[in-house]
Amino acid sequence: MLRTALLHNGFSQAQIAEDRLTAEQCGLLQGAFAFRQHCGDDYYSSRLLSHFLLHCDSRLKVAQIARLVGFSRPAASRQQGISSKEAVQAAHHRKAGRPHGKLLPRYAGPIAEFILTHPDASRYDILDFIQRTWGVRVSTVALHHFNKKFGLDRATRAAATAARPSAESLPAEPRSVEAVPPGQPVPLPPPPFSRRGPNMRGRSC
Repeated sequence: MLRTALLHNGFSQAQIAEDRLTAEQCGLLQGAFAFRQHCGDDYYSSRLLSHFLLHCDSRLKVAQIARLVGFSRPAASRQQGISSKEAVQAAHHRKAGRPHGKLLPRYAGPIAEFILTHPDASRYDILDFIQRTWGVRVSTVALHHFNKKFGLDRATRAAATAARPSAESLPAEPRSVEAVPPGQPVPLPPPPFSRRGPNMRGRSC
């Protein structure tokens, strides 16, 4: 049954040898084939199926999963480590058409406020905010360069919020103490911004 499933709907392109699969992997691929049969092979279904296979500990190689769902190896690799919400958002932005518009410098303030008030927001949340606020659709690459230019990327924000020692917490430099002979008066400290000794080269009056 599994061999028949692999031969249908492009599963044979995954180059998966049935005799090397475990019983759990056979059941998983049978479920993936049933998902294909019920949901089709459109982009949304393929994206959801690839996200599941990449995060369900299937012990299949990324290249095999990519061939299984019809994605390229780099495209499947980029889906590793993202949340389910980001996977759905990425599919939505991918199918919404080509991005249009341009990020203007005056957008930096509202975007910075959104990032500060939503510290857990993903890049797709920021893209949705930009589209709702200005009606502009941009790519994730354009957003990355814009955030980096105005210091709104994660690395710059992390460096800015890192703890830095303040001037008040720094220890004061020790002042040198001049030895005073016994019986002599202690000299007064010089006034501020004054040079020690006479300012004139000639004899003082």
